[in-house]
Amino acid sequence: MAIEQKKTLSKEIVTQAVIDSFKKLNPVVMIKNPVMFIVEIGTLITLILSIAPDALGPSTVSRGYNIAVFLILLFTVLFANFAEALAEGRGKAQADTLRKTKSDTMAKLVQKDGSIKEVSSTQLRKGDIVRVDTGELIPSDGEIIEGLASVDESAITGESAPVIKEAGGDFSSVTGGTRVVSDYIIVKVTTDPGESFLDRMISLVEGAARQKTPNEIALTTLLAVLTLIFLFVIVTIVPLANYLHIKLDIATLIALLVCLIPTTIGGLLSAIGIAGMNRVTQFNVLAMSGKAVEAAGDIDTMILDKTGTITFGNRMAAEFIPVEGVSQKDITLAALQSSVKDETPEGRSVVELADKLGVTWPENEYAAAEIIEFTAESRMSGLNLSNGTQIRKGAVDAIKAFATANNGSIPNDLEEKANRIAKAGGTPLAVSINNRIYGLIYLKDTVKPGLKERFAELRAMGIKTVMCTGDNPLTAATIAQEAGVDEFIAEAKPEDKIEAIKREQAQGKLVAMTGDGTNDAPALAQADVGLAMNSGTMAAKEAANMIDLDSDPTKLLSVIAIGKQLLITRGSLTTFSVANDIAKYFAIIPALFIVALPQLQALNIMRLASPQSAILSALIFNAIIIPLLIPVAMKGAKYKAMDANRLLRRNLLVYGLGGVVVPFIGIKVIDMIIAGLM
Repeated sequence: MAIEQKKTLSKEIVTQAVIDSFKKLNPVVMIKNPVMFIVEIGTLITLILSIAPDALGPSTVSRGYNIAVFLILLFTVLFANFAEALAEGRGKAQADTLRKTKSDTMAKLVQKDGSIKEVSSTQLRKGDIVRVDTGELIPSDGEIIEGLASVDESAITGESAPVIKEAGGDFSSVTGGTRVVSDYIIVKVTTDPGESFLDRMISLVEGAARQKTPNEIALTTLLAVLTLIFLFVIVTIVPLANYLHIKLDIATLIALLVCLIPTTIGGLLSAIGIAGMNRVTQFNVLAMSGKAVEAAGDIDTMILDKTGTITFGNRMAAEFIPVEGVSQKDITLAALQSSVKDETPEGRSVVELADKLGVTWPENEYAAAEIIEFTAESRMSGLNLSNGTQIRKGAVDAIKAFATANNGSIPNDLEEKANRIAKAGGTPLAVSINNRIYGLIYLKDTVKPGLKERFAELRAMGIKTVMCTGDNPLTAATIAQEAGVDEFIAEAKPEDKIEAIKREQAQGKLVAMTGDGTNDAPALAQADVGLAMNSGTMAAKEAANMIDLDSDPTKLLSVIAIGKQLLITRGSLTTFSVANDIAKYFAIIPALFIVALPQLQALNIMRLASPQSAILSALIFNAIIIPLLIPVAMKGAKYKAMDANRLLRRNLLVYGLGGVVVPFIGIKVIDMIIAGLM
């Protein structure tokens, strides 16, 4: 792993969390959490009563009782702060690890006249051109515009094996702080100082850029409303108690309020959100916001780009197949001629295969040729020679249309041979010179292992998988069947991916998209969850709201599981917190009024020793349950792939019923201890 995974309770993190727990007592910080802010106000009032029991009116309880209530409330607030600080501490520890990677390195800035000038990496600006040689650190994020090199990305991804980065294609982006281990590259800087990928990672991991998600805001609002309601309840209890000639001290009323408001989830809510983002980070996924993590938990449809995502993406020329009337040497030469200026991995593989077959083409014959770049619209590339010869290679239907437009004929066996390649799972590229089609280039691609099983898991979770590819329908169908996706879109242009996402979203579904190429960027931006591969282009990473540092498309399954786990954890602990109030109600209310209303004895099912011991027992349980639930908040509630109804039943049974039973047992045990001491 790139990001060091420290234990939740490591000495350094716990020590700092304890210190931060006291720092967070600042009312400016506490007011962001309405529930715990009310508890802090109660703590301050009981502190005053501990010093001067009659400061706010005549008191019928001892100073010791006020001090006990004060200390319990103080620990309640500190435990809540500790949970949040612990979650933040893990993020800061991860950020410190990343910060070690970031250093002020020297860069070889390429001047306009071609000379090299050494400058500090902090002086580099977007658009600058730098050269990075073997053994040197890449000084800033950028795109390779020339060269091919092995790059050690272990500082970012944790993977020890270097990766090949090269100009052109979808593997041209490089990250500042990584190291070139062979050859050299010329890099165009794409970020200004302080805006690099590593800078954003550090900021997001340590929580500086974390914002509350809509669900978190909604739950915070609900908790604030519940707190306000219980505040009114406590206020109305005072005249009722006076009518029954029962004296309720301020400390008792504060204790009653704290026990009835949902302090458990109020104290753990922020920690749950922070820990959720930390868990994603520990899977080597950088989430740009907590909203993206939550959205992953509600995903209905996942749209996957084929090349580089479902397949390895390095389609290599495996064979040159001539059509009727064309010799093997002629198709090999035609394929070579169409690819000599093609700097993509596929283009270079064609040149390499032709060279192995002993076919060459003198450079002076194409030195002045016009290069025709591949576009998503034309779906072909090639050369226009100075003598007027037009050499093209590309999708079979595009080359057929090109030849027909130039009054050429279509070979009778072209379609049959293209279909044979497609059925084998390969990609056929047709080659033509002027209006004559010479044959096909057989490009092979390989589905990444283990995908079929992972997609089956997604299906069990009710998530549909759709593969998008520019390949023809036969090739797409073969790859789709091998990978185990539910649907596929063949011959897809960038706008087709966006339309597919919009179509699903129009049905009220949340859509996740993975991709790595520049042409994936619009779709990644449109998707509710866009996961870009770190090996992909900078455009894809900028458009996405998550980046997979390992460039593993199956990682989205883990992200979805974490998202669901985050939602389940928050819901489970909310259920537990509200269920707690039922037990605390039966503990405190009968104890308060049983003297004036003996009929309430029937509700005193816990048979607590006295009103004071009942209140202190409920208050102590209320305080200690927060640290006991910190591991659940940090690690998340246990999640298994199952349908929503079964999941709901299981969590209601565990956290709903458990939230009622556990406090009854806990409060009774604490009461027995307190009664013995008193």
